[in-house]
Amino acid sequence: MSQTAPHSASVDPADVARFNALGQEWWDLWGPMRALHKLNPTRVGYIRDILAEAAKTADGSEKSLENLSILDIGCGAGILSEPLAGLGATMTSIDPAPANIDVARSHAGDCGLAIDYRATTAEDLAATGAAFDAVLIMEVVEHVHDRSAFVATAASMVKPGGFLFAATLNRTLKSYALAIVGAEYVLRWVKPGTHDWEKFVTPQELATDLRASGLEIYDRTGVVYNPLFDEWRTSDDCGVNYMMAAQKPTT
Repeated sequence: MSQTAPHSASVDPADVARFNALGQEWWDLWGPMRALHKLNPTRVGYIRDILAEAAKTADGSEKSLENLSILDIGCGAGILSEPLAGLGATMTSIDPAPANIDVARSHAGDCGLAIDYRATTAEDLAATGAAFDAVLIMEVVEHVHDRSAFVATAASMVKPGGFLFAATLNRTLKSYALAIVGAEYVLRWVKPGTHDWEKFVTPQELATDLRASGLEIYDRTGVVYNPLFDEWRTSDDCGVNYMMAAQKPTT
C-alpha cells in the first residue's frame, strides 16, 4: 500500500492529508462524501452529453463514451471515474493522496471496472506527454495552490478537438452563506474546514485561465440543489456551484 504522497507546485499538502484520511468513507453514501454522491449524476450527465454530442453518438447508448480516453485529475476514490468507465470511457484517474488510490482500486475491482488509477500529480503525468480526449478537474481548482498554473497543466493534456471539464464554487456572498456556513457548519454535509472561501473561483477567473491555456469556452452552467426532490440540477444560477466545458482548437 502506498504511503507517501507525491509533491507538486499545485498540491496543497493540508488538503491532501484531509482527503487521504477519508479511507472507506469515500463510498459511504451517508458519510462525509454524501453531498458529492448526490451531485454525481448531474456531473456525469453534463460530461456525457457534451462528449456524446461532440462525437455524434448522442443516441442514448449505454456505451456513449466508448473509444474516448478521459483523465480524471483529483479523482479521490473514484466516485466520478466509475460511472464514466461504465459508459465505456477508457479512464486514467490520478490523485496525490495515495490512500485514495488504494480505496479506488479496491472498489473498482469489486465492481469489475478496469480503471488506470495512479497516485501521482497532474504535473508529473503531463511531463510524460500524456494526452486525452477529455480532462476533468472537477471540484479541484478550489483546492490547489497555483490555480492558473494547474489549469494550464491540465489543458496541456487535452488532445486537439478535446475537452476540459471543470466544476467548482463561485466566490460570492451567497456561496459563503450556503457552501461554508450552511453545508459545513449547519447541515454538516461536509466536514468543517473542507473549503476555503477565499480560494473559490469566479466563472470569469476560470474562463480567463482556460483561455490563457489555449482553450475556447464551450459551455457554462450553474448547479443548484432542490431540497424538495433532494437532488442537484443544472441551472442558469452560477452563484454557488457551476460547471464549465472548454475545447482545444484543432488547429
